[in-house]
Amino acid sequence: MSATVTLAATRLVPLAADDLDKNKVTPGVLGFIVFALLGAAVWMLMKSMNKHMKKVAFEEAPEGTAVSAAVAAPATASGGALGGKGDGTGKG
Repeated sequence: MSATVTLAATRLVPLAADDLDKNKVTPGVLGFIVFALLGAAVWMLMKSMNKHMKKVAFEEAPEGTAVSAAVAAPATASGGALGGKGDGTGKG
């Protein structure tokens, strides 16, 4: 690096200067507590996700029956596609 880049970096970024004592900068107890809480939260979220994923049934129906059943169910419930008033009563 050139001298200009080094000079600009030390003036623009005060943490890069040599006057900072690197032995005094630590996360401390508060940093540990925050990190531990984040870890516990992630663990609880993953446990909850696993519980919910076990409840999901991933069995797929054949495409022909699933599409025809999905299309036929609303048409028969409202009196057919062409019959009925369209108000959901099924009366023509």
